[in-house]
Amino acid sequence: MVELVGALKLRAGVPLTGVEKWVLMTRDSLICPKSVTTPAWEKGHGVSDTAGHRAEIQGGGARGRLLRWPRLLLFGDSITEYSFQENGWGTFLAERLVRKCDVLNRGISGYNTRWAKLILPRLIPESTSADSIVAVTIFFGANDSALKELNPKQHVPLEEYTANLKSMVQYLKSVDITADRIILITPPPLEESAWEKACLAKGEKLNRCNGTTGQYAQACVQVARECSTDVLDLWTLMQKDQDFSSYLSDGLHLSAKGNSFLAAQLWSRLENKLSALPSLLPYWRDVDHTNPEASLL
Repeated sequence: MVELVGALKLRAGVPLTGVEKWVLMTRDSLICPKSVTTPAWEKGHGVSDTAGHRAEIQGGGARGRLLRWPRLLLFGDSITEYSFQENGWGTFLAERLVRKCDVLNRGISGYNTRWAKLILPRLIPESTSADSIVAVTIFFGANDSALKELNPKQHVPLEEYTANLKSMVQYLKSVDITADRIILITPPPLEESAWEKACLAKGEKLNRCNGTTGQYAQACVQVARECSTDVLDLWTLMQKDQDFSSYLSDGLHLSAKGNSFLAAQLWSRLENKLSALPSLLPYWRDVDHTNPEASLL
């Protein structure tokens, strides 16, 4: 269905969504033509364009062709970095999208938007094939909202936080990652008593408060509204449960329940965007075992 809609749009000169472009590019064989060279986005990501990758497959006698694998990029702080731990929200997404999409964890513990906006162009350079990126999540604010007087290194003023988020969204748009493929995520609420215990254990004072975190969450929602991106307001959604502390492991980071909650909320936003992605490579029962080249090359 998405292929048909995309083809009709193409004929009419109507812009395609990222997923529609991807489906049309991969509809024939889900792989690149034999003459294709390694796309720029794959250089530096563990894929080489050396002759070895383009040469005949050892023992097979057939020329292997490069598989084009779409990518979902998770960009954020420690809550994103930890998302690939057991029962993490990133792990959930990767399981849902296996053989359809690579889920890339680009979470950097302790980072704020001031630092994130500097490294985003290094993660997604201008040479990136924008069509290969089906969605990006931007999940910062837990560190930006640290209290300046107690944690000046991580603290970012609210106005700057807002500007940094806008800057990152604008950069993604400038490399042709459209607004419909960008999801902003607010910081989760802070359970102050639990986080204070974690701070005291390190010889520190309580360096965050939930009210301040809420201001940053509201700013994130406003940026999404102004930039026409999707947003997941985790701060508000979690506090609909009177005992939101069960979503947090230490008052700041997510517990198993919190990871599950975030995964479900995020998947409800991603499912419509990514449901059209085809399963890459045929089901094993559909491979012609007498002539596998016909099925796989």
